[in-house]
Amino acid sequence: MFCKRFKKLRVDSGYTQEQLGKLLNVTKVSICNYEKGNRMPSIDTLVVIANLFKVDLDYLIGTDNYVVSEDDEHYGIRMATEEIELVKELRKHNDLYNSLIDDSKRTIELIEKKIR
Repeated sequence: MFCKRFKKLRVDSGYTQEQLGKLLNVTKVSICNYEKGNRMPSIDTLVVIANLFKVDLDYLIGTDNYVVSEDDEHYGIRMATEEIELVKELRKHNDLYNSLIDDSKRTIELIEKKIR
């Protein structure tokens, strides 16, 4: 999630990778690696990025929604908006969704084989 959001923030703000690198005191190569998902910035750099673009850290790293379990009010998990949208879309396909729920490990293995 971070790499997509980071790149969108950079592009929407009109910065080149080199310009943003200078602002963050990192190289253009580091910016490129952040955008490709090859590397994550340090915690300190993440804070600077969040402040620069005026976004929450939770949004930046993709954990911007807290979802509480329907079965247990004491259990919750942080999920990105995109992850929630994926679950909503899966629920529209009952057979696929039920198959995923019934044997999630096997379904994930099949998907991984398919995309390789």
